[in-house]
Amino acid sequence: MKKLLPVLMFVFSPFAIAQGSDELAVAAVLDQYHQAAAAGDWEVYFDLMSEDGVFLGTDAGERWPKEVFREYAGNRSGWLYTPRERNINFTPDGNTAWFDEILDSASYGTSRGTGVLIRTAAGWKISQYHLTFPIPNALAREVTDQIKALENQ
Repeated sequence: MKKLLPVLMFVFSPFAIAQGSDELAVAAVLDQYHQAAAAGDWEVYFDLMSEDGVFLGTDAGERWPKEVFREYAGNRSGWLYTPRERNINFTPDGNTAWFDEILDSASYGTSRGTGVLIRTAAGWKISQYHLTFPIPNALAREVTDQIKALENQ
């Protein structure tokens, strides 16, 4: 029991409870982000980003500051990426979170989202979101050779 007591004290400490509620809040923002994208609800989607937010797309040239990305997305109906698994971490001061998530897409199959959220007066906001297509190691040489060939054209 003596060894269990410190563990129980931490689990029920205000810090641990706050950390758990922050993790739920960050997960909720990410879930809302995906839901808004799927619905093409750009008002909600972009409200979930910080004012200086950036979206990094799958193409090396896709670095979209929030307002530029809003223009790009504005006439599109949306896109659906469904989170399959997610990891969330926090800085020691609890004001910044970073995450990685595996996503499913009917169009592209498995993809990965990574990014950073910051705590603001209005709640957690996505400061950076990066969408990638993870390449299995068995295909890496073939895919990177194709990319190099395309870049050399």
